[in-house]
Amino acid sequence: MKLLRYGPPGLEKPGLLDATGTIRDLSGHVPDLAGSVLSPRGLARLAAIDPASLPAVAGKPRLGPPVSGMKQLLCIGLNYADHAAEAGMPIPQEPILFLKANGALCGPDDDVIIPRDSRKTDWEVELCIIIGTQARCVSEAEALDHVAGYAVGNDVSEREWQLERGGTWDKGKGCDTFGPVGPWLVTKDEVPDPQNLSMFLDVDGKRMQAGSTATMIFGVTQIVSYVSRFITLHPGDIIFTGTPPGVGMGQKPEPVFLKPGQTMRLGIQGLGEQTQRTVAAG
Repeated sequence: MKLLRYGPPGLEKPGLLDATGTIRDLSGHVPDLAGSVLSPRGLARLAAIDPASLPAVAGKPRLGPPVSGMKQLLCIGLNYADHAAEAGMPIPQEPILFLKANGALCGPDDDVIIPRDSRKTDWEVELCIIIGTQARCVSEAEALDHVAGYAVGNDVSEREWQLERGGTWDKGKGCDTFGPVGPWLVTKDEVPDPQNLSMFLDVDGKRMQAGSTATMIFGVTQIVSYVSRFITLHPGDIIFTGTPPGVGMGQKPEPVFLKPGQTMRLGIQGLGEQTQRTVAAG
C-alpha cells in the first residue's frame, strides 16, 4: 500500500493512493496514520479495504508527511561509502546517530525555507524508515518486524552550522522545513529489498545525486537494531538513513549551495518523488 496524508498543515486527513494514482480518503476508517494503525494488524485492516469503496479525493491536494504522532526524527550520518569518500571522511565503525528537530518535518512538496544568515544550505536525498511498533533493544533478525514501511526524505542541512560552529550536528539539521518526507509511506511488503533502490536529486533540472541504497554501510536491519539499543523507537518515528554522493558541499571544483528561488526534485525507486522550492526566511 501507499499511505499518505493530505490537506492543509495541521489539518491533514489519512488517505491511500490506489492503483490508478487516485487519492482515496481513509478518514471513515481511521482518524490518522499514527500509533496502532501502523502496526502489522492495523496495516492488515487497511489492506483489506477495497480502495474502490473509498471516496475519491478531487484535484491535487497538498500532501503532508505520511505519518503523524512521531516522537523522534532520527538520522544516520555518513552512511554511504561513496559519500564518505566524497566528504574525505573515514568509514564509520558504528552508525553515526543524531537527532533532527521534530519541527523540521514537513510535506514532500512544501517550500524549503533558507534560514536567515544561512550561507551553506545543502540537499540530501535519503531513504526513510518509518517505525510501526515500539522497538527497544531488538535484534537485527527482529528489526523488520517493527518497520511499517519506507518513504523518500530530504535531509536538508546548513553545513556551516553543522560543521563549523562547534558542538553537535543538530543545529545545522533541525531548522524549520529541513525534513520533507513523503509523498507516501510505502508498506514494506512492496519493498522486498530496501538495499537495492536507485535514488536521485536534481537542482533546477541538473542531476546532482545519482546513487543506490546498495552502497549503504549499515543497512536497514542494522540501523533499526542499533538505534533501538539507545533510543526506544515508537510508531511513526522516522529514521533518515544517509545520502549518496553529490551533495552541494562535495561539488568540484567549488562547493555549491542552495539559494532562494531554486527547485529540488528527488526520488527513490518505487517510493515516489518530491519537489520543493527554496524560499527566503521572512
